[in-house]
Formats: sequence, C-alpha cells, structure tokens
Amino acid sequence: MHGMWRDGNHFALLPEAARFLPAMFEAVDRARHFVLIELYLMETGRLATALSESLLRAAERGVSVMLLLDGYGAMGFDEADRRRLEAGGVALRFFNPLGFESPVRNLTRDHRKLVVVDGAEAFTGGFGAVDEFLDAWYEVAVHIEGPVVGDWVRLFCRVWDSPLSRGPGAASLVRGIELSPYRDEGYHGMRGRVVWGQGYRYQAIRHSLHRRVAASTRRLWICTPYFVPTLTLRRRLARAARRGVDVRLLLPGELHDHPGVRYAGQRFYGRLLRAGVRIFEFQPTFIHAKFSLVDDWVSLGSCNFDHWSLQWNLEANQEVDDARFAARVAELFERNFATSEEIDPAAWARRPRWQRFKEWLFGLVDGLLTRLT
Repeated sequence: MHGMWRDGNHFALLPEAARFLPAMFEAVDRARHFVLIELYLMETGRLATALSESLLRAAERGVSVMLLLDGYGAMGFDEADRRRLEAGGVALRFFNPLGFESPVRNLTRDHRKLVVVDGAEAFTGGFGAVDEFLDAWYEVAVHIEGPVVGDWVRLFCRVWDSPLSRGPGAASLVRGIELSPYRDEGYHGMRGRVVWGQGYRYQAIRHSLHRRVAASTRRLWICTPYFVPTLTLRRRLARAARRGVDVRLLLPGELHDHPGVRYAGQRFYGRLLRAGVRIFEFQPTFIHAKFSLVDDWVSLGSCNFDHWSLQWNLEANQEVDDARFAARVAELFERNFATSEEIDPAAWARRPRWQRFKEWLFGLVDGLLTRLT
C-alpha cells in the first residue's frame, strides 16, 4: 500500500546518529500541539532516558504526546520507565503484545520508525531508542517537511487506533488531529510519497523496488543490514547488471548483530558476483541503515530485504523522486563504499570450506524458517 505522490516537500538526509538524534530532540522541544512517535525497539538505557525526558518536557508544556511501541521490541523497556511516562502525561500504547491465544499472530510486529511533530515535520529511517545507536550502529534518517507529512500522520493514526494496539493511552486521542499547513516560501519542492507494507498481503515496498530495479538504466545501489533476498529480487539484480546498470550492494561486514543472517545471505554472493553485481561489506561498525538508490529515485525507511520484513512486519519507507536528493544519497553511498571491503569474485570463489559450510548451514535454517512461517 502506498500514498499519493506529492510535490512541494523538502527532504534532508541525516546520516549517523550524531546528526539525526539532535535534530529529533530539537523538533520535539519546539512542539506546540502534538508529538507522535512509533518505534520497534525501545530499551531502558541512556537513549531511552533522553527520549523520555524530552517527551515529558513536551507533555509538561501541554503538548499531546503519543508513544506507540511494538509489544515485542519494547520488552526491554522497564516497567518503572513506562510508569514514569504515564505519570508525566505521555500516552503509551503497544502494538500486538505477545499472547498465547494465537501464536502465529505473535509473528506480526510493528517495525516502523517514525517521529512527527505538529503535523509539520517528520523523521523516518531505521532508528530505535536503544543505546547501540549512540556509538555502535551506523544508521541514517531523513527529515521530512511538506504535504507528505500528512500521510505519515494518517499511517500512525491507523496503527494507534488498531484493535491490535493496546495500553493505557486512549485510542481516541488520534481522532480529529489537525495538520499544520505547509508554507512553501519560494522553495522548489521535492516529489515524494509514503509507501508501506503490512505482512504478506500488502507488500508495496517490495513491488515498488522491483519495478524500479526492472526499469533502472544507470545505477542501482542498495544498503540493507539483513540481506536475504527473494529469488525474484536476485534475478532482477543480476539482469540489471548484465544489461550494463551499475549494481552495488552495501552490506554489513563481520560486525553484525545476527551473524547467521549474514551467512545465509552470503550464499547468494557467487551468482550475483558472476552477473556483475558489486558487493561491499561495511567495515567501521555494524551498518543498520536501509536505503536504496535507483537512478534518481530513493527509498529510505524501516524495511529490510529479509523474510520477516516482507512477510510479517508493518514497515514504512519514504520514497523521493528528485535529482538533488539523489545526489546527496549517492555521495553518502560513495563515502560508505570507501570504508568498505569490496568482495573480489576470484577470491570469493576460493573461499575456505568452513565459510561455505556456514553459508550452507544458516541457509538451511533460513529456508526451514521460511517454510514454517
């Protein structure tokens, strides 16, 4: 599912937590009417405490603050911290808390990441309120202004008011939210739309990427932390490379929070490399960012290219069709390629048996999990 393409927006790329976290906190500090936050991960720690204090300050000023967390991803957020937010006037809800009545339903998680302030500005990306984002994980976000912010508000309201969301915060709080008018003072705006996924029934993010990959003419660069692509995507990447498109993948190196996922994805390296796809493994830290660049089209948000994101999760990305923004994203890719290790096809073909065994083993596990779910 996706929103309409809307003109007159302004998108600012914010690479690394040192840039996007201060920008988010500043936006919350200037909120006058409402703050909407939707996160998958929130765990008690330095970042969660800083976020909580910012939200409490806003609530004390009379701002309506709504915090929507995933019922599984927020299990590390202590009960004392939850009670502190509630006592300070922050409305708190949890998407799909774990239960025994329907084990399969527990697989559906809200993996979206969103901050909206007064309906006038928003942030999305792959961030969460866990301390790893402070110094251990590389992440990217985008600051959004313009008409498309309204689509992000509507997306948040739909999940907040969903029967799967529960908690002390009233579902009715989102009803009647008024959006702030966006004043475009002579700025030649950027074209963008919100695109989202809701499990296996609604996979607009995947379908949109597939169409762009098939139509690519110059460059096709993808960054994702969990690269376990479908057969369809692998084939389209290989076809694009064979017809002369510059196809590159920016993936995590040995620093990974789920090494087994990395090995499962590495079993596809050989065929992609033979087709002409270039693969770079990021070296400085674990790269948790998810963004794609196809010619002058960019998609940035929460969606990974693995089975969980595509089959079960609620996901959402910001798409931008603008040469200026694409140039910024291309510069970011180039900087990250320069600090990565490119996989040499000949050396990869000679990789040791132990590496091949790990690819086979974790590929087998991935295949079994896919069939079971």
